[in-house]
This record gives sequence, structure tokens and C-alpha cells, in this order.
Amino acid sequence: MSGHSSKKRKVTTNGAYASNGTVDTSKPSAVFRPTNGRQHTLSIALPGSIIANATTHDQKSALAGQIARACAVFCVDEIVVFDDGQAEIRPAERNGYTAYSDPNFFLYHVLSYLETPPHLRKALFPMHPDLKTAGALPSLDMPHHLRSEERCPYREAVAIRQRNVGNGSVGTLLDCGLHQQVYLSAPIEENARVTIKLPNERPATSDELECEAVSPDAPREEAGYYWGYSVRQAPSLSAVFTECPYDGGYDISIGTSERGVHAQTILDADNEAYVEPTWSHLVMVFGGVAGLEAALAADNDLQETGVTDPKELFDRWINLVPSQGSRTIRTEEAVWVGLAGLRPLVEARNAV
Repeated sequence: MSGHSSKKRKVTTNGAYASNGTVDTSKPSAVFRPTNGRQHTLSIALPGSIIANATTHDQKSALAGQIARACAVFCVDEIVVFDDGQAEIRPAERNGYTAYSDPNFFLYHVLSYLETPPHLRKALFPMHPDLKTAGALPSLDMPHHLRSEERCPYREAVAIRQRNVGNGSVGTLLDCGLHQQVYLSAPIEENARVTIKLPNERPATSDELECEAVSPDAPREEAGYYWGYSVRQAPSLSAVFTECPYDGGYDISIGTSERGVHAQTILDADNEAYVEPTWSHLVMVFGGVAGLEAALAADNDLQETGVTDPKELFDRWINLVPSQGSRTIRTEEAVWVGLAGLRPLVEARNAV
């Protein structure tokens, strides 16, 4: 038994604990603070073939976890997993396991699981061999991964069952991680995920709380919250752009390559490559082991158009680490480096 006596700790204004006037840095204190609504988005795209280059299941899962952590830290809104033709795709094993048969789906599957708030995972993700070690990966702890005692006007919920709400109408009982029962006055399919908005005034004595279903983009667009990332698969490099879910597509696309120009050029207002902080939807695309050149060569649609150099596909073609000391930079490392380097551009856009 420890000889130290237990003492209550005072919470400081920045969220960290203080004891005898000193800040306890062992406790997290960086809490996302929304400002104004945000219409612009940040996306990344990368090939699922990077999973095929990891040997064991644990390595494959850990690689996906590194990418998810980077995207959470730097507030990425969308991850696109595309097929660059560099990994053999086979039917899933009999139990559905895809780590060695379909690296694109495996990466998509694990990234989707990690983005989901923990209280929803059991309902939305049945037991699956792809996810057998995903629960042990580092937590993303994003703003929508709310604890039961945390207050936020928005929450992610899952439909539990339908129920009568009076006047012959059918509503839906939801689990959104609160101790109170929450319901919608509209029917929703069981186990469906839904983004909800809670009323400003919540009666403390009521056992039930009626909420409103909103678009998954509403927390970002209405209040400025970072609300996690969406994940989609693209069958090719060109499909990253042609299947873009945003109206008008990506207005700024950045390709990464050791043959590109210095990444700092897009941040330099005096350089012709400077990216003005007026974009709506920006995407940064990373290549696999063989680079984006291999993805271009495997893309029949691009080959038919006569594109011979991948830099022709992008508004900017940059080298993230000029004069790199290692012969190669792994894609999961490039994601961290690229998003960190892009941060001033994103901050400038957020400030507009």
C-alpha cells in the first residue's frame, strides 16, 4: 500500500490539474475549442498497398493506427484509400479476413473503426478478424469521442430500437453515450449511426431527452468543431478526384514526391507556387513504395488520356523532405511530415 495520502486536485483554467501551484503535465490539457463554422475541408489520399508491405497482422494494424493518429492530430476531414495497382487483390478469406488478401479494404476497415466513438463500436462493428487487435491501438480521442459527463451540443449516436412517441407516431431510441435516454421523433433503422443535436436546455429531472438528427457535417459547418474524418475507397488514382464527394471537387490538389519542388514554396507568399488561403477543399496525395508514378501507370483511365507524368494531375507537386538522409520515406511517415508542413496553410485558411 502506498504511504502517500490522497488529496483532491484543483483544476486550472486551462484544464490541467494543479497541486501546490504546479501544473500536473501528466494529465491532458489540450482541448479542441471550436470557433466559427467551417465550410472548407482538408483531405488526404494514400494507397492501401502500404499495408501489403507490413509482414504481420500487428504491424499492419499499427501502420493504420499511425495514419489515424496523424489525421486526428491535424484535423483531417477525409481519408481516401486508393488502389495503386501495387498489391495483389484476392477474395477475402472464409472468415472475412482481408489483411493479406485486400490491403485497401483492410486499411479502410481499421481507419473506420478507429474514427468511431468507442461507445458505438460494439453496435457498428461486429466481431471481425480484421479488427482483432484494433482495440489495443492508441486512442484518437477526437472531439466527438465524448465522455458521458462532457457537454456538447452535438453527439454521435446509434439507433437501438423503434418506439412509440405518441399520437400514433414512431420514433427511435438512441445510444449517444449519455446516462439519459435520448430519442428521435422519427423512425431509423436499428444499428444505424446518426449525428444528433441536443437541445440547449436539458431538464435535469427528465429520464428522456428528445434530440434532432443533423448532417454529419453540421458540427463542422455550424459550430466549427473538428468532427473526425470520413473514409472512402477509390479504385484508382484518378477516382480520388472523379469520385470526390464535395461539390465542385477539390480546388487545390497537392502531390508529394522526392522529385517535387521544396514544400516551403507553397507557404511563401512571394513564390508563384504559394497557395492562397481561400481554398474550399484541399487534398494532399501520397504515393506508396513505388511512388505516384506507379499509381499512374496502373490507372487505365489516365493512360487513355495520355498523361505521362503524375505531376500533371496536381496543382502543386512538392518534396516534403529535401535532402533526406534515408533512402526512403515511408508513407506513414510522409503523412506526419506532410500534415505538419501543411499546418501553417491550414491555420491561415482557418483564420480567414
